[in-house]
Amino acid sequence: MKEKIKEFILSLGVDDAGIASVKDYKSPRSPDLQTIFPGAKSLVVLAYRELSNCESDNMQIATGGRLEALEFGRSSNYRVARFLERELKAKAMTVPPSYPLLMSYETRGTVGDVSLRHAAIAAGLGNFGRHNLVIHPTLGSRAVFTAVITDLDLVSDPPVSERLCTDCNLCVEDCPAHALDEEGKTDDMKCLKNSQPYGIGSAIRFWTKFAEGTTEEQKKMVKDVNFWRLYQAGFIGFQYFCFNCMKNCPIGQ
Repeated sequence: MKEKIKEFILSLGVDDAGIASVKDYKSPRSPDLQTIFPGAKSLVVLAYRELSNCESDNMQIATGGRLEALEFGRSSNYRVARFLERELKAKAMTVPPSYPLLMSYETRGTVGDVSLRHAAIAAGLGNFGRHNLVIHPTLGSRAVFTAVITDLDLVSDPPVSERLCTDCNLCVEDCPAHALDEEGKTDDMKCLKNSQPYGIGSAIRFWTKFAEGTTEEQKKMVKDVNFWRLYQAGFIGFQYFCFNCMKNCPIGQ
């Protein structure tokens, strides 16, 4: 059955796929999968190569490549879930590649309901690098993941036992936010201020200042390019302005 599932996934143009039993999935911050899907037994994890857009210094082009990868990931996720339900008579729930996320003071929008990194590792699709991203055996650091949770009882694929990170430390040296200075931890807030400068923090600061401003100050604020960028990010979703830890990693280039 596993091979039949993987054959279908690869026929969609997805780069790789792995299977993880729920008991092998360990995420320290995400909720128990049973609270999401009572009766969940397995995770089907899909891997996609990030486009070369991530190398561009033009952030519109770089972000566009990420959005296209996410769009393809969502479409593939849906088709895999339909395949599991229609062809294998299973129940299936898709896990998004990015948002929606739980936005709360506790999570600050940085904790996925299902950790795709930990799911990928449990499914034998790689292991963590110094940058805390999953390094895939062939895609390297330029890998994006989605997943489908199912009640099919499937055995986990073998883990990647070889350490793939070369410990070159380029990711640490090239991080403009110094978010990777502490090994084994990514300082989310430092990262987000740099990688998503028009995220919720900037929006809160803008609208707080707007509410407190005079009419003339408000007119000036909405004509400023900062507002235009906030407006664009508001309907695009997460708009990334930094891909350094992914593009500078020599593994998979």
